[in-house]
Amino acid sequence: MKNKELIQNWVKLFNDGNAELIAEMYSDDAINHQVANEAIEGKTAIKQMFEKEFSEADMTCIIENIFEDGQWGILEWKDPLGLRGCGFFQIKEGKIVFQRGYWDKLSFLKMHNLPIE
Repeated sequence: MKNKELIQNWVKLFNDGNAELIAEMYSDDAINHQVANEAIEGKTAIKQMFEKEFSEADMTCIIENIFEDGQWGILEWKDPLGLRGCGFFQIKEGKIVFQRGYWDKLSFLKMHNLPIE
């Protein structure tokens, strides 16, 4: 599977709010670092992160662009509320081993009426 297809599948599972299946896309020792938060290490912790986030906010990822470069896939996205961001996925042997995301956390918290830390 090409990186672009893997990211398209990731977006579908994200939009479905399926923490179980999205976690299966990561290697056992993967790292997910959303720069507005602390890095999360390991598939189990990544699943727990998604479970928590999906329970707190109704999130939708609309693909604007997906780029591929070797082991990397790059997702440029927006959501229906106007938030924009991008994600970088390092993929080895069909699994995400590292993910970094950039987005405006303050705007996200305000849009979803969540407490500002």
